[in-house]
Amino acid sequence: MEASFVDLRKKSAEIIKALSRKERVTVLYRGKPAAVMEPIDNRIPGKSVSASQHKAFGLWAKHSDSSTVEEQVQSLRRRRHDDL
Repeated sequence: MEASFVDLRKKSAEIIKALSRKERVTVLYRGKPAAVMEPIDNRIPGKSVSASQHKAFGLWAKHSDSSTVEEQVQSLRRRRHDDL
């Protein structure tokens, strides 16, 4: 099945039904394939990656600053709001 980005919004029920029938859905952007959606059951067994094995896991652990994530977010927001 092929669906545009507009179809994702307006025909989401049909797309979910197609996925439940084990169909792959190709998402089109301006008529060209942009993404592929497939049912979770179609995943390759043994290919799943746990969160601790994901390459994004532990990025903050290498951060040299001793502040917490929350403190960093607050400092970023503070700068933006101070400029107003």
